[in-house]
Amino acid sequence: MSESKNYTAIEDFDWDAYANGETAGEKSREELTNTYDESLKTAKENEVVNGVVKSITKREVRVDIGMKSDAIIPVSEFRYNPDLKVGDEVEVYIETLEDKNGQLRLSHKKACQTRSWDRVNEALQNDEVIKGYVKSRTKGGMIVDVFGIEAFLPGSQIDVRPIRDYDVFVDKTMEFKVVKINQEYKNVVVSHKALIEAELEQQKKEIISKLEKGQVLEGKVKNITPYGVFVDLGGVDGLVHITDLSWGRVSDPREVVELDQDIKVVIIDFDNDKKRIALGLKQLQPHPWDNLTADLKVGDHVKGKVVVMADYGAFVEVQPGVEGLIHVSEMSWSQHLRSANDFLKVGDEVEAVVLTLDRDERKMSLGLKQLKKDPWEDIETKYAIGSRHTAKVRNFTNFGVFVEIEEGVDGLIHISDLSWTKKIKHPSEFTQVGNDIEVQVLEIDKENRRLSLGHKQLEENPWDVFETIFTVGSIHEGTITEVMDKGAVISLPYGVEGFATPKHLVKEDGSQAKLDEKLNFKVIEFNKDNKRIILSHSRISEDANKAERREKANNTRKSAKPAAEAVQAPQIEKTTLGDLGALQALKEQMQKEGK
Repeated sequence: MSESKNYTAIEDFDWDAYANGETAGEKSREELTNTYDESLKTAKENEVVNGVVKSITKREVRVDIGMKSDAIIPVSEFRYNPDLKVGDEVEVYIETLEDKNGQLRLSHKKACQTRSWDRVNEALQNDEVIKGYVKSRTKGGMIVDVFGIEAFLPGSQIDVRPIRDYDVFVDKTMEFKVVKINQEYKNVVVSHKALIEAELEQQKKEIISKLEKGQVLEGKVKNITPYGVFVDLGGVDGLVHITDLSWGRVSDPREVVELDQDIKVVIIDFDNDKKRIALGLKQLQPHPWDNLTADLKVGDHVKGKVVVMADYGAFVEVQPGVEGLIHVSEMSWSQHLRSANDFLKVGDEVEAVVLTLDRDERKMSLGLKQLKKDPWEDIETKYAIGSRHTAKVRNFTNFGVFVEIEEGVDGLIHISDLSWTKKIKHPSEFTQVGNDIEVQVLEIDKENRRLSLGHKQLEENPWDVFETIFTVGSIHEGTITEVMDKGAVISLPYGVEGFATPKHLVKEDGSQAKLDEKLNFKVIEFNKDNKRIILSHSRISEDANKAERREKANNTRKSAKPAAEAVQAPQIEKTTLGDLGALQALKEQMQKEGK
């Protein structure tokens, strides 16, 4: 006998549906399917949702987000969380609800990135203070991990003080503010300096409100620049200008202070508006001029070192903080002012004479040339009038040449004293700057320290001879060397020049004489004092024509007189015109030979 079983009837069983052939439970299954499908519609692609860890293996983490199936995520995306366990709730990013294999794809890493980017933007909008981990150093700053995003921390934003060693911040967790986000390139810039600036600003106001000129404070050297030193006074920076570091000359502030050195400074000035504080270091030390030797006086010799050069002179430090100026005019007896750099350079050890000394104004002038004898003291003896010397051409003017016989002894050769014979328009036609030239002393002006010199005086005046050669009426061959509106310059023998006006340049055929033409010229004027010879070419033919006409007139008169008178007259005329001319020529020849 078989064992009987007990069955319980379903109270709400639909017998009509069953009688119509419908399978029991189909309707409820369809409803369940619709309900499940509707639940899937609440999850969308590219959004972050929460899921539950179902299982963990060495390679994969299976996560359930309430969909038809679970998703598999690489365990590497959870390596930051070594304590992850089954049942933990995690954020995931829905990459796709169903890929080509019909699988749900999720990413925990992308969820973290999306959430992090949102949190970073919120921190910027809300001016929120966040924490970050300094991962490494990079060019110009540091890389900071903020919410899983790599942000850039510029070196200038690490602290209010300049940072010299970035490595000390690596592997540290610090507080930051997000100061800039580039949405396009997903770049984030953070600042630690921004957190402390507000606090420092309040500290600065409090400190500045208590500042007074002349107040002595302690500070730390914060930064050194070529123009001065920045000192941290406890939240407020002050500047010690390079000129206020020491009473002596300072070329580099590092000669006086070093970084992080604790120093005492005095407040020189400050600006309440701009919050700039001027500090001084040298003002805490006695002024070197107060320690200057009491018996130092004008005329004493001092030794020192050239510390600064300028075109107009050199500053010499005779003792620390005490300087004297050697003006370029006091470096040499020469009257030719040059640059001081031609005589001295920085670092030279020199001896000088004290010219002026003003202790109240703390000024001193020195001289170098005073160590040598003034060449003008015995000028009359050394360079007596009439003495001859060799000088060097220094420069030109339109009226002459300035020369230097020795350092400090200058003279002028007037243009008229360069040559006896040449007509010189400018000294550069005769000599060149830097050349040596022989001179003779003509005059001495000791008061103005000038000599009047001559060059042509070294030779005899040839015009004494020319006076006997170029007599009025004598004829000489010459070459036209220059033609002007007023006339022409003619080169004559012995290097002499003459001048002829246009009317005296007309040739016998009526044409005008031209440049470089060689002709005979008659002397119509000779002026020895002015060294002037006036010539005429046309006068030769004019005088010949006059003589011919005169001769014809005489012949006409002779024919009317008795024969005896006719014979006697030619003999007198021949003696007058012929013999006298021959005698004159002979006289000139003898004078030439005599000279």
